[in-house]
Amino acid sequence: MIISIASGKGRTGKTTLATNLAMVLAKKGYDVTYVDADVEEPNGHIFLKPKIEKKSEVTVPIPKVDDDECTLCGECSEICQENAIAILGDRVKVFPSLCNSCGGCFAVCPVNAIEEIPKNIGWISMGKGRGVNFFEGRLLIEESETTPIIRELRKASINAGITIIDASPGTSCTVIKAINNTDYVILVTEPTPFGLNDLKLAVDMVSEIGLPYGVVINRFDIGDNRVEKYCFDNNVDILLKIPFDRKIAEVYSRGEMIFGVDVKYNDILYNLYQKITNKVNNDRVGSY
Repeated sequence: MIISIASGKGRTGKTTLATNLAMVLAKKGYDVTYVDADVEEPNGHIFLKPKIEKKSEVTVPIPKVDDDECTLCGECSEICQENAIAILGDRVKVFPSLCNSCGGCFAVCPVNAIEEIPKNIGWISMGKGRGVNFFEGRLLIEESETTPIIRELRKASINAGITIIDASPGTSCTVIKAINNTDYVILVTEPTPFGLNDLKLAVDMVSEIGLPYGVVINRFDIGDNRVEKYCFDNNVDILLKIPFDRKIAEVYSRGEMIFGVDVKYNDILYNLYQKITNKVNNDRVGSY
């Protein structure tokens, strides 16, 4: 079972839900893997406090030109849509920060003057925290290409048990890469005009991909009912409504789990998992 947790906007409680759900299931005896796929701003480690056991680089290929072999024909520059390689005077200049590692320049060079060399763009960290298998992707600050890290992170975290993927907020390619080919998507939102607007975008995204999904409304009692009305009018499942609790906000600010507030959240989150499991199993049976 692979469950991804996403949100149309940030600060909705997505990571709080993801880490606490992972820990509840681990406490129940399940083999659980938490994957922090918010590679630009990963923060799941603050809550799960893992002991990192392994760290590996993520690299992408970029071109390196042999000036002695290069004939300055310009074919590499012509094919590059990102302007990452260009003829400047009597030599070819490569701009690694613009390169998307498509390999086009390498493929078209008629004299084999271009080779591909690895460039480090980030890291994947692996370990264990609070009984949960922990995986985190982290993009280097000066880099912008997130999808190679997401791809390697998904590969590295393949697990036979339950996997919880904590995607980045929004509806970008980074999110799509993180949640694609998962069994179920939880969309976390809040009852505000901004929450509703971004929930609609997130619903459009998962619907376009064709993934089953449901909504968790966080702090449902401090806004209006437009999010609930939207879900009702569009047959979107509301999986859980979490009330505002100042104590939850306080433990969150200290990087602690919500069990410190009330043990009832053990049952609430486990029931959420069971509800999702039943939906996934029913969909699988219906597809046969």
